[in-house]
Amino acid sequence: MAALLTTGAPPASAAGPSLSVDLFAARHAISPDIYGMNGGDPALVAELGIPVSRWGGNATSRYNFKNHTYNTGSDWYFENIVAGPDNTLEAYVQRNRDRGIKQVVTVPMSGWVAKDSPSSHPFACGFPATRFPQQDSFDQWDANCGNGRLNNTDLTGAEPTDTSIPADASFAGEMVSHLVNQFGPAARGGVPIYELDNEPVLWSATHRDVHPQPVSNDELGTKSTATAAAIKKADPRAAVLGPSGWGYCEWVASGVDGCAPGADAAAHGGLNLSQWFLKNMKDAGNAAGKRLLDYFDQHYYPQISGDKTPEANAWRLRSTRSLWDPSYVEESWIGPTGVNAPPLQFIRTMKQWIAQYNPGTKTAITEYNWGALDDINGALAEADVLGIFGREGLDLATIWGEPKPTDPGAYAFRMYRNYDGAGSKFGDISVSAASTDQGQLAIYGAQRRSDGALTLMVINKTGTELSSPLSITGCGTGKAQRFTYSPADLSSIVRGQDLAVHRGRVTATYPANSITLLVLPRAGR
Repeated sequence: MAALLTTGAPPASAAGPSLSVDLFAARHAISPDIYGMNGGDPALVAELGIPVSRWGGNATSRYNFKNHTYNTGSDWYFENIVAGPDNTLEAYVQRNRDRGIKQVVTVPMSGWVAKDSPSSHPFACGFPATRFPQQDSFDQWDANCGNGRLNNTDLTGAEPTDTSIPADASFAGEMVSHLVNQFGPAARGGVPIYELDNEPVLWSATHRDVHPQPVSNDELGTKSTATAAAIKKADPRAAVLGPSGWGYCEWVASGVDGCAPGADAAAHGGLNLSQWFLKNMKDAGNAAGKRLLDYFDQHYYPQISGDKTPEANAWRLRSTRSLWDPSYVEESWIGPTGVNAPPLQFIRTMKQWIAQYNPGTKTAITEYNWGALDDINGALAEADVLGIFGREGLDLATIWGEPKPTDPGAYAFRMYRNYDGAGSKFGDISVSAASTDQGQLAIYGAQRRSDGALTLMVINKTGTELSSPLSITGCGTGKAQRFTYSPADLSSIVRGQDLAVHRGRVTATYPANSITLLVLPRAGR
């Protein structure tokens, strides 16, 4: 009943978990927007046909479209920088429109945007030496601009007008109107999605020169509803995305409360900031007679960074479970040794809150990165994450800190977006795919609408070659094409020998630390 792979199987192969696929179960569309990036090498972006790009990050929080100036915030000495011709918002939109890439554009919401500034040093800055002569660090190229800290403590008393001018929701409306005038409305090829600032609960850290006070539920709610209404007025068919949460504390409390329930939560029905944000946007939308929030957006960075120790590598591969697994307790500071969080089930929790507080809202993760994209371990994690995004029904994702074209992490994207070098892609209809041990051998299944082919992504997270049986309900007898990315050749995806599938069954070997795609033409119905 099984066709065994008889060539290229090293004698060291171990028996692996059993894999099963059902073409008729758990079918749902996979959004192409989960394969997005915040930037990326232009050649790689073109090769992969990246579907969505985001104009985001800390600098966009104070970007002034009228003078093309932004402020670097705490990322680099709170300096006003004039964007060059290729880095303006208009250049970004035009570039992505020309490539057929959907844009997510961040609109400022903190109350301040950058004022006019010299285009070269000395720049206007939030903590100038003329006002704060003693600071821990000054820009080596601009001695007047400090980091706003003394003795490792944040300074207070900055003057916002040193760098910025007030900007309320009407500014956001003007910004959208400007883009509509130049590129048309969303319904006719203009900017389709607008983001309500970037990580607003971190304004008091990242942009503390203009917004030193912590963000409360009411401030975020008032500014978000007003800004969303201004966006919808300027372009009624444009989608609104928010609140771009920075991390787990927003699943517990507000910026005022910190990372534990406090008075602010108590004053808002005991809801955490994320829950209350959803409810408040729904209530405001009901009052306005239109939806004000289209995407519930969160950022997710596991706390492993780019470490590549054996312990970090093993943790990285386990930690993807935090996106979905009801039994996995996060192992970082938010787990048992920190705030003792229950299993995150990150995407599933987002969907649960949406169902309860703002039904019909889509899900987005506009910043994420599992690290080590320059290593096969990071590539395995990225391939796993992309598979989870599709299986769990995430609507939009854009990686922050994109891989270089030659990085293993780029090949994780290629396995889904261009596995054969001819533009062939992983399927767009998710189907049921299961492993008896997803931690060793993970599997994700999808069928392509275009030709009916079944595509199965199998990720061997172990250091041992595994031989595993695969059964496919809804598939008969035929050949499975095989494409593998592994440490044997980190510069290419290797086309292997086709595998014989007999009555929906095949046993195959999967190299250690590898990503394998099986493609079964004209599978199923």
